Amino acid sequence: MFIADLHIHSHYSRATSKSLTPETLSLWARRKGIGLMGTGDFTHPAWRAELFEKLSPAEEGLYMLKKPLRLPHDVAGDSEEARFILSAEISSIYKKDGRVRKVHNVILLPSLDAAQALSQRLAAVGNLHSDGRPILGLDCRDLLEITLETCADAIFIPAHIWTPHFSLFGAYSGFDSIEACFGDLTEHIHALETGLSSDPPMNWQVSSLDRFTLVSNSDAHSPANLGREANVLNTPLGYSHLKRALASPETDEFAGTIEFFPEEGKYYNDGHRHCKACLTPAQTRALGGLCPVCGKKVTVGVRSRIEALADRPEGFVPPQAKMYERLIPLREIIASSLGVTTASKKVALQYDRMLHTLGSELSILRTLPLEEIERRSGAVMAQCIQRLRQGDITISPGYDGEYGRIALGEKGMSVGCCP
Repeated sequence: MFIADLHIHSHYSRATSKSLTPETLSLWARRKGIGLMGTGDFTHPAWRAELFEKLSPAEEGLYMLKKPLRLPHDVAGDSEEARFILSAEISSIYKKDGRVRKVHNVILLPSLDAAQALSQRLAAVGNLHSDGRPILGLDCRDLLEITLETCADAIFIPAHIWTPHFSLFGAYSGFDSIEACFGDLTEHIHALETGLSSDPPMNWQVSSLDRFTLVSNSDAHSPANLGREANVLNTPLGYSHLKRALASPETDEFAGTIEFFPEEGKYYNDGHRHCKACLTPAQTRALGGLCPVCGKKVTVGVRSRIEALADRPEGFVPPQAKMYERLIPLREIIASSLGVTTASKKVALQYDRMLHTLGSELSILRTLPLEEIERRSGAVMAQCIQRLRQGDITISPGYDGEYGRIALGEKGMSVGCCP
């Protein structure tokens, strides 16, 4: 069993950290406890050249950082070198059925050669040099067709499917069904990425999604945000094993997901950030979709969009439902326990110390005995993680691009999201 984060970015994507290099990504994957991660951005020529230079083949369809480039890790216990899978996110902006559509998709491929071949095809459509996440005026159905023509083994996953402005079901530029987006090629879609502002129970309200594997990924723009959402696989490492697991939701090969608390996502509720107006779907309906402060239309969030397409009540659990766990990043918990921000040097020092003495971040948050955490890191930290595991939290939801805020326990120790 291993943890996979399949959707990330490189330092060639807009608004990302310059430290998103193969060396640093490999180090942070070990720090987080991630066994497999996407490379991100394989369509960018310079990043692809860097991957050719720095990665070597591992298991079938996977890669690992070349040994001389590996940075010394500081994580307690055995920590195997992380594997990479070729991945890229592509933004399609085009007109269909009289509306402008803006949809993001993630593509996974089994080799650098396949990434090179697909990139050459897409270079004839648009500019791949300006951004690691290119914007193409290409219908999603046609992008899928080109991808499959180039590499029949490709895995094609609609990204963060509920995000208001750039997704398959986005309130402003998406579709009401997967078939409306992909048409006759819909059968080649086997997995959907739920995004930070939704979790599996929210998606279970829409019965048409039952046949898909619901995946979660970090979409990280900095190494420290790797694994904030991720997938748990019950298979050997290998591209074909991953592909089969994603296409077989009826089996236990895809074990489940690690989730943000969706309320912490920045598009969970409706609202207006400028007016500090955060609204539930019912409040938005009562106000006719208008902001109670300025009177303009509010930004419709994920919760409202799911309600609009739902044909099941909240709380419904389908028979094939997978396990999911909601977590808060360790740095945020440390910051709350110390009463400082996540940018504080105190947080960085304690974070490093905990990894050095206890192990990877995800093991600390998910499985490490609380007695061991208390012995090594103190009673307050153990109490915080216990509250997290018990769901003893309160949340001020996110809206209109503003991340939500979580408080742990009765005393309400505040936890803020790391963008």
